[in-house]
Amino acid sequence: MLAIIGGSGLTRFVRMEVAERRQVATPYGDPSAALTFGHLCGRPLVFLARHGDEHTIPPHQVNYRANLWALRMCAPVGIVAVAAVGSIRSDLRPGDLVIPHQIIDYTWARHSTFHEGPHSAVTHVDFTEPYDFVLRRQIGAAAAALEIRVSDEAVYAATQGPRLETAAEINRLERDGADVVGMTGMPEAVLARELAIPYAAINVVANYAAGRGDSREAICMDAIHTVLEGAMQQVHAIIEKMLTSDD
Repeated sequence: MLAIIGGSGLTRFVRMEVAERRQVATPYGDPSAALTFGHLCGRPLVFLARHGDEHTIPPHQVNYRANLWALRMCAPVGIVAVAAVGSIRSDLRPGDLVIPHQIIDYTWARHSTFHEGPHSAVTHVDFTEPYDFVLRRQIGAAAAALEIRVSDEAVYAATQGPRLETAAEINRLERDGADVVGMTGMPEAVLARELAIPYAAINVVANYAAGRGDSREAICMDAIHTVLEGAMQQVHAIIEKMLTSDD
């Protein structure tokens, strides 16, 4: 069973045949929403809305540990996380899709490990390659089969939110080597690694980051919603193709 974590613009799969919605209790509290179990293209799928069913949970208040623990209980073969991002690179335009390969974490005060507390041993996990190579390749192959253009390498900068970044902060991220910026990539990715669940992401470029392109003076939030609505149709198609790639 594949697991999907949906972000801004993806709170449900329209063509998913829902069998059950299950509220899962975890040692870390409640997940963002009930887990939705069902079938898409005849294949089993579990879906979780990262920001809640009504998109009411901001990035810095998402209970990432509860979300990942709840999905772990389903024994998924992997997790595909969908998230909107801002583009730092001029060649990544609004509406483009990105499969990131690296992360730089700028978040703070988020619960970022399961290995803490008075009875927990000190545990270090290797995070050299934060995204699963096989899962990234499957996403890329599905996109190619559909002739959907994706960028298969990008460095994702995870910022705290919920505010968007200043133009000067985006300049700093670029100097650090970041290509796109978002608010939910961490600690989600490292928690999946601690649980040994293959994890990869599909980033939807919703806008140019602050100070770039048509966001040079300000970021238009209405335009972001329009871009996401169109691009998420391609995300749906890619995930459906992944599920049926062995047909």
